[in-house]
Amino acid sequence: MSGKKKILVLHGPNLNLFGRREPHIYGTTTLAQIDEQLAALAAELGVELVTIQSNHEGALVDFLHQHIDSAAGAMVNPAGLTQHGVPLHDAIKAMPFPVLEVHMSNIAAREAWRTHSIISPAVKGTIQGLGPQSYLLALRGLAALASV
Repeated sequence: MSGKKKILVLHGPNLNLFGRREPHIYGTTTLAQIDEQLAALAAELGVELVTIQSNHEGALVDFLHQHIDSAAGAMVNPAGLTQHGVPLHDAIKAMPFPVLEVHMSNIAAREAWRTHSIISPAVKGTIQGLGPQSYLLALRGLAALASV
């Protein structure tokens, strides 16, 4: 490890389709572009990013477990797991570092079934509705929390 504080970035199911999937909701920025923006900001902030995108909840849970002793923080966009991801919720609660929930859209302004997050009670905070800026603000927040 580089000695920099390690921040985890977890992208949930279908987020690999950012830029193509429902651009009227999520915009046209791709996941690769979001990751590039995060990498540039991480360099500026002096933190190391470790990123995963998976369409499988177990892979996200395993990723958190793998980094339980080495990460200083994490951001997670649970996507479709927001309302039903009990194992992800439980894994987040087990982490000894702060975790922020990130959403490109404002889930409170979406379909009624999307408005409740079972992930939110397990995280330190939520940033949503700001498109790709949601991720960048989460990284700034985690970098600040990690340096406390």
